[in-house]
This record gives sequence, structure tokens and C-alpha cells, in this order.
Amino acid sequence: MKAIRGIFRLALVLFVSTGIGAAYAPASAQDGGAAVFIMELGDSALRMLANSELTDEERTDEFRRILLRGFDLPLIGRYALGRHWRRATEGERDEFNSLFESFIVESYATRLGRYGGETFKVTGERNGGGRDSVVRSEIQVPDGPRVRVDWRVRSRGGTLKVVDVVVEGVSMLITQRDEFASVIQRSGGQVEGLLASLRQRVR
Repeated sequence: MKAIRGIFRLALVLFVSTGIGAAYAPASAQDGGAAVFIMELGDSALRMLANSELTDEERTDEFRRILLRGFDLPLIGRYALGRHWRRATEGERDEFNSLFESFIVESYATRLGRYGGETFKVTGERNGGGRDSVVRSEIQVPDGPRVRVDWRVRSRGGTLKVVDVVVEGVSMLITQRDEFASVIQRSGGQVEGLLASLRQRVR
């Protein structure tokens, strides 16, 4: 799980820790603006981070709302479980979905506000095939390299959601799938092994 924490934290936490899109309105699939959608998501995060009246708990709750609004966590989680999703029982799937959401929120909400001076720039948008668009962006870390981040945005039922984050050519989805597969393999091929690991992490 260390690899995905490094990649996803870089993209997600730096993204929600930078102020972008203040001049843009919210986007939907009808607007056809995946780039605008990414910008608006960042603007929501900026307002949350700038609200000094929020307690840590309230900030975490707001982060969860922004994450759920912007990311298709059920689809990301299902892909991350890979072939093991088909073998899991309905009860295991339900618990996994719940634990996966909490795992993502609790892993990254605690890091909010620990980054400063980063800049975020959307550099373009292209068709990603089917219902997908890929929004290209760059994150500039102070005294560090410029990091290329692509956001794969999917239109489902008139709503736009992020379904993958690719940092310098490395896919969050694929990395997460490999990490989870490794945990399951060490647990004798049982999904319960991954669930046990996630339960411990969430606590």
C-alpha cells in the first residue's frame, strides 16, 4: 500500500491543497467541460481549506464530501479489487466498499493543510475514448520538479467523476490493484485478508 499512498497523496492532497478554478462555474457532462470540472473541484477544496472556523473533524467531513462528489470511489474500488471482486461474496463486497472509502478519506484528510506554495495548472484536455476525457495538468512543488498529472474523467448519467489519476505515467488504479492483490496473495488468496488489513488501517 506504500506505493499508492505516495502516488495518490501527491496528486490528491496537492490538488485539494491548491486554489484553482475560482473564476469557473461548476461543470456537468452537459457542459462538456471536464477541465472546468477539475478546476471547480479544486475551488471547492480551496474554500474548505480557507475556512479557519472548521474543526479537524468538520474539515475531514467536508473533505469526504468533496472526494465523493468528485471521484467515483465505488468504480475505483471495484477495479482495485480486480478479479477478486467476482470471487467475493456480496457481504465482502459491501464491507470492502465501506472500508475502501474510509481508508481513502482517513489516509489523506489528515494531511490537509500540510502543503504550501504548490501551484496547479490545467494544461489541456483530450478525448480519452468512450465516455472518458483526460484532463492534463501540472503541479509545481516549491524547490522541486514540475509533476505531470492526468485526470481521467468519466461521464455517467450526466455526471462527471474522476476514475483514475495518472502521475508521471503511473496509474493510481493499476497501482492500487497491484497493492491489494499483493495483500490478498499473502493471505492465501482470500479477500478476507485484505478486509482485515483495511479494518486495521481504518481504526
